[in-house]
Amino acid sequence: MTAPAADHPASRATRRLTAADVAAAGRLIAKGGLVAFPTETVYGLGADATDPMAVASLYAAKGRPSFNPLIAHVLSLEAALALGRFDATARMLAAAFWPGPLTLVVPCEETSPVCDLARAGLPSVALRAPDHPLARALLEAAGRPVVAPSANRSGRVSPTTADHVLADLDGRIDAVLDGGETAVGVESTIVACLDAEPRLLRPGGLPREAIEAVLGRSLAEAVSDEAAPLAPGRLTSHYAPNAAVRLDATELSAGEALLGFGPDHGLGAQAAAYENLSPSGDLREAAARLFAALRRLDASGAARIAVAPIPATGLGEAIRDRLERAAARAGERPNLRRSSLPALAPSTVLMLRRPEGPSRSTQSLRS
Repeated sequence: MTAPAADHPASRATRRLTAADVAAAGRLIAKGGLVAFPTETVYGLGADATDPMAVASLYAAKGRPSFNPLIAHVLSLEAALALGRFDATARMLAAAFWPGPLTLVVPCEETSPVCDLARAGLPSVALRAPDHPLARALLEAAGRPVVAPSANRSGRVSPTTADHVLADLDGRIDAVLDGGETAVGVESTIVACLDAEPRLLRPGGLPREAIEAVLGRSLAEAVSDEAAPLAPGRLTSHYAPNAAVRLDATELSAGEALLGFGPDHGLGAQAAAYENLSPSGDLREAAARLFAALRRLDASGAARIAVAPIPATGLGEAIRDRLERAAARAGERPNLRRSSLPALAPSTVLMLRRPEGPSRSTQSLRS
């Protein structure tokens, strides 16, 4: 429920759904509701990508700045072709890795139904076909593209369980579709195919090396522009716990929690709280455990989390990207230009509400 909109009273709890409720969840999205759901990467907060009122509610529920574009989720390349223009490179990558943890940023089709607000007013659109049975069943039930940023408050640690979603968004969204813990654990890799040079916008659940093997060449690096990012996950401070984060720690200060990787050489016993992403040094296991481990260490009450060195190869690149953004202090964020698409206040959501039609409350699930 998107507080404080009148059809979402703060006293109403967000409903937890199961796989048996996926058709009802799809109907809720089709009516403009907000439903969190599992993908193979993290839990996403789903809304109708074609409905600016639903997208505005999503931005408000997350507290997300509306200059930060959203990823539209589809079932297939065929569905994506109605939304964006795919050159030969984009088609090759979609054929190789969809469904899966790869988002492609392509020029938006002029007739694309994805609303401007979901694209942050950009001439491009970010598209992904997820590889999770509940996500795909939800897309089928909704019958439309679904935007789905991570189902958390903006800038915070991403959710990998339904409980994580409820910890951040209970009372702010209509429902969460509980599909257990996600498998990959970090968000999708994002590649821009806007010209002859495909560019890596965000490392993620698909390693760079796998993409480059299909391309037969190296991915170009994207130029960072926080004022008008082409894709999500590009802000300097992101994925952040309340505790400060210190990277590449080989020793501990008093009172620090430790996020380990590989053998801890006795450091774990010295820590105020301790989690090891993978005692064996397995990067796949580490990625899957990253956000849940950060949440547990944050809940320990430690003022700072020290992070053991993690290699920047394979999935390690995505893990380090998330940790580096988690370590960025809020006071160090650049002064972002927001004049073209300012963040939406709750009052804006109220103004955008439909004058008539069914409420987006959880009562809709009974229809």
